[in-house]
Amino acid sequence: MDITKFYVSPLGRARDTASLTLKKMNREAEECQWLREFQPQIQRPDKEGRSITWDWLPQDWTGNDDFYHKQAWMEHEVLKEGQVAKEYAWVTESLDELLARHGYVREENYYRAVRSNMDTIAFFCHFGLECVLLSHLLGISPMVLWHKMCAAPSSVTTLITEERRKGIALFRMSSFGDVSHLTMAGEQPSFAARFCECFENVDERHD
Repeated sequence: MDITKFYVSPLGRARDTASLTLKKMNREAEECQWLREFQPQIQRPDKEGRSITWDWLPQDWTGNDDFYHKQAWMEHEVLKEGQVAKEYAWVTESLDELLARHGYVREENYYRAVRSNMDTIAFFCHFGLECVLLSHLLGISPMVLWHKMCAAPSSVTTLITEERRKGIALFRMSSFGDVSHLTMAGEQPSFAARFCECFENVDERHD
């Protein structure tokens, strides 16, 4: 692919993944602090000690309709205590600043294409953070994406812009968590992103 610009998380695992592509293409990536894993710590309802924001048991969140709302989800007392809204705002505002550099300025729930283009930009980041970015671009609660989508390590998610009327752009997702590059190379995708399909499957990750 003809990549216009590469952006990478400061964390080692994303930098390692990016390094293979960058070396092959003789390119460099701009490091962005906001592309690190989404890391606010919360007091999860079912366990002692602090946990990452985006790992809840189904019975502890699915019964609350607010978690399905694109804005109300962050008003839950557990998330407010963890200052999740502050981190979410920092990440999404940083994304919008970057997109503005590429010609797309946020207006309400769409983007003003002040300089529409065919540029391709690539992010090397992390699952929890990826779902935050997607929630902002697609208008979906990240709680739904965190718990109902699954992206294996080194998988690829692709979004495109659609400009049906001049100057008005919308982001659409054409693929999520694609691992075809692994299967084409004869590599088995990692199970690391998933939990066991059945509780009796003792060889699969439970928690």
